[in-house]
Amino acid sequence: MDRAVLHMDLDTFFVSVERLLDSRLQGKPLLIGGSGDRGVVAACSYEARFFGIHSAMPMRMAKELCPEAIVIRGNTSTYSAHSSAVTEIIKETLPVVEKASVDEFYADLTGMDRFFGSYKIATELRRRITEETGLPISFGLSVNKTVSKVATGVAKPNNQLLIDQGQERPFLAPLSVRKIPMVGEKTYQTLRNLGVQTIGMLQEMPVALLQNVFGKPGKTLWEKAQGVDPSPVIPTQERKSISVERTFERDTADVQRLNGLLTAMTENLCFQLRKADKLTSEITVKIRYADFETKTLQKRIPYTSADHVLLPLAKEMFASLYDRRLLIRLLGVRMGGVVGGGLQFQLFEETDEVYPLYQALDAMRKKYGDRCIVRASGIEEKSIGRGHSLWSESPVLFANRRQ
Repeated sequence: MDRAVLHMDLDTFFVSVERLLDSRLQGKPLLIGGSGDRGVVAACSYEARFFGIHSAMPMRMAKELCPEAIVIRGNTSTYSAHSSAVTEIIKETLPVVEKASVDEFYADLTGMDRFFGSYKIATELRRRITEETGLPISFGLSVNKTVSKVATGVAKPNNQLLIDQGQERPFLAPLSVRKIPMVGEKTYQTLRNLGVQTIGMLQEMPVALLQNVFGKPGKTLWEKAQGVDPSPVIPTQERKSISVERTFERDTADVQRLNGLLTAMTENLCFQLRKADKLTSEITVKIRYADFETKTLQKRIPYTSADHVLLPLAKEMFASLYDRRLLIRLLGVRMGGVVGGGLQFQLFEETDEVYPLYQALDAMRKKYGDRCIVRASGIEEKSIGRGHSLWSESPVLFANRRQ
């Protein structure tokens, strides 16, 4: 049976959400990300890309290229909510769905041609997503994940593209080798040094040559250029952890401010857990000094999502970690070992007042935003971190990469 693999990608997702919330942003160059000297562009509109701006570019450089661009820090909780809405629609419609990122999905439609037609199903799904969420989305449909992803990129913005079986090589041939998903900047420069600019040129190269240059990945690169990719669509696994971190615009040793941010971070993560009916059994606090030394402390705990349990732990762990009295560059909190379950209280714990309080606070946050009501110690932190609150499929702790 011929495979049918669908790739869907929400167009400039963060930008589209912001425009959905404020129609005055339509048609204007828009930058999402940190606005300080160390801020980077997390996403940008097509109008901003016209000036050469791209994601991961330093915000300072982006504003120099386009001084009239509107900068928005963004709200991860809002983006997560819209992403979840799209995810639910896709999962309601299709049996095998892999959520590759907050705005990117794969689905295996193999066999559905027998009843409805894969392209028709994908078209109807795209229409439904746009109508119900207001978000533009593009898709590519082919026999495998690589070709479908490339097709989505060609179809954008807000369009769709079908690559019939047997047309994979001709479709890929005229495109830049940068279009192949596994080709990053370093690989691209190596291929350019070999005189390879298009996928068609890569298709004609001996596979042995690519293996000599790139090792084992050279064969995979050659196969993808031919339009061959046997990798399966892997259904999304249950979330395992949630984390948030802040890289400061200026390194700080202000313990009061650090504790305030720690309070705001932990409080926000607890709310995210309760909103998703989740519990954590593991809390980790991370700091990075100005000299880039990174330290983490992890503690196993009984399953909970209660602020009054996790906040004292986070502060105690921070006090143990911060022993050099140097300036701090980054602060983070992670909650792991996440499982499904409602708010838990310890035996003999007073719940008559605490439980209704959490219910009332969470109801307000769901209605007016997760920062509408906060503890006094964290009130000055108007947004929660450069890293935002991120659900992770991986059990790996904080990556010690330079920020």
